[in-house]
Amino acid sequence: MAKEERYDVIIVGAGHNGTTTAAYLAKCGLSVLVLEERPEGGGAQETVEPIAGVRIQPHAIGNYGGSAPGWEQLELWKYGFRMDYDPRYEVPFDTERGPMTREGTLQVAEEDQMGWAKITGLLGEPMFHKELLRATFWTPPHPSYIENDENTIPYMQVFKQYSPDLWTKELLEYTMFDFLDQHIKSEAFKVFQAYIANVSGAFGHFPGVAVPAVECVATVLPPAVAKPVASRGNMHGYYHALFRCAVANGATIRTCCPVEEIIIEHGRAVGVRLRDDATLGNKTIYANKAVISGAHIKPTFLKLIGPKHLDAGFLQKIKDLSLKGGSLYMTHFLTKEQLRYREQYKWPSHESFNGGFYCMENMEIYWKNLECVLGRQSNLDIPPDEAMWGMVGQTNYAESQPQCTREGYYVNGPLWMMVPTPEYNVDGTLAMDNGPADKEKWDQYMVKTLSCIVENADSDNIVKIWSDSPWGQEFRNTGMLGGSWYGTRCDRDEWWNERPTQELARYRVPDIEGLYLCHQSAAHPGGLCLMAVGYNLMHILIEDGICEPGPWWYESPWYIPEEGKISAKPGQGRV
Repeated sequence: MAKEERYDVIIVGAGHNGTTTAAYLAKCGLSVLVLEERPEGGGAQETVEPIAGVRIQPHAIGNYGGSAPGWEQLELWKYGFRMDYDPRYEVPFDTERGPMTREGTLQVAEEDQMGWAKITGLLGEPMFHKELLRATFWTPPHPSYIENDENTIPYMQVFKQYSPDLWTKELLEYTMFDFLDQHIKSEAFKVFQAYIANVSGAFGHFPGVAVPAVECVATVLPPAVAKPVASRGNMHGYYHALFRCAVANGATIRTCCPVEEIIIEHGRAVGVRLRDDATLGNKTIYANKAVISGAHIKPTFLKLIGPKHLDAGFLQKIKDLSLKGGSLYMTHFLTKEQLRYREQYKWPSHESFNGGFYCMENMEIYWKNLECVLGRQSNLDIPPDEAMWGMVGQTNYAESQPQCTREGYYVNGPLWMMVPTPEYNVDGTLAMDNGPADKEKWDQYMVKTLSCIVENADSDNIVKIWSDSPWGQEFRNTGMLGGSWYGTRCDRDEWWNERPTQELARYRVPDIEGLYLCHQSAAHPGGLCLMAVGYNLMHILIEDGICEPGPWWYESPWYIPEEGKISAKPGQGRV
């Protein structure tokens, strides 16, 4: 009979958030076990080689993490992490090359550059760009009895302190466009910013999330990151450093170990039971202190915990959670020649193809795209020259870490485009992935829209296309939401202390002691940002006495300790 296995903490899922949490807890000296269903961890931070020498990113590619406290606290540079810049120092802000329209590439006027710089804290004295990002994403929600208003919401406090002329109670009711209209004139530049926010999870036209939407964009523009693909070795290279950090601090990570059930005894999470096909001999593993689910919120409650441990009303809330945020169709191109911009899209300082955003032209086109994806939720019926998309070109990667190492070939991508979430597509779950003919149809659609800005996107140059429909992504990577790395709507009803429900906003599970959540679907917007959920959750775990970090730890400046709990502020003790 196998010996009983027991750890301080068991984490279900070795995706980015589960592994971040494991690294933090292991650094606190706890014994931590992470159980992953797939053969490799990383979740959406996946890099694959469909053929030898060709690396593509099917899911997450943007480095939403330049302001993360984890750079200092987890010291990932010790574990092989490298970027195209040092995250401890600033990168110059540059929007010389702006949105692409049907007429060509626009330069962002200096007046609009300064307007953007003002609302993102770049013009403050002192500059408060990092403070604003941290207050938006890297800070835990307040205790439930704290009223969230213009005086207590962290990003509002930042504006009041550093730029009181931007602070107004009405900001909490603004859409992103309301906010941009006051500081930016160019319609194309505003649409460009809103589209980046859309594919990052916060819609530019939703009321009440103006600042989160703006900050979604700020996470992927300088000085937060040097370029869209800043981590060398791609996003999976970043994950490897995170993984090594967790293991070096003592965490155990086991793959091919799917969890069948989170074991609840007498109202407390005491361990997990593995599925019969798990490669580990012991099918039951116990946790002394806590079980943390890094799995999607719905299977966590509907499958891993089950109805016998949950109130029927609460369970219905979980079933009713909306995932109607839109998904992404992602395409990579293998070519014989490097892609070349058409003449009107060239820019003197960007001669080589590095991708961009198209068709960021006007509100009419913005609404046409969003009406299809979020309104009718139907297959794309937009003319290719009006389709809105973003793309990462090969030249965005460090020369030492190219996407393609096959001599005489190039890889560009992903080209990503918003499409309906598969579960809500009126044409059916498989509407964009219904066999080879469907794949060919959408691949050619992508070629046509890419050809609007590229002169050699043709059969003579394109050797191979790899595309991932939302359903294909979701099926291959079961931790994905709706076939993309964000997959949920971020509006006033699902923001901060409302995300995903009020009872779960601080990552604790009501009426089940020792059970916590760390998947981005169970976190306020910030689940997409590197190390945000692990950092925010640490405040709650410290409050509950689960862990006690060393002098390397510092709390969010906007954190409010919960009454009767141990404060996450070092040395403060019980509140």
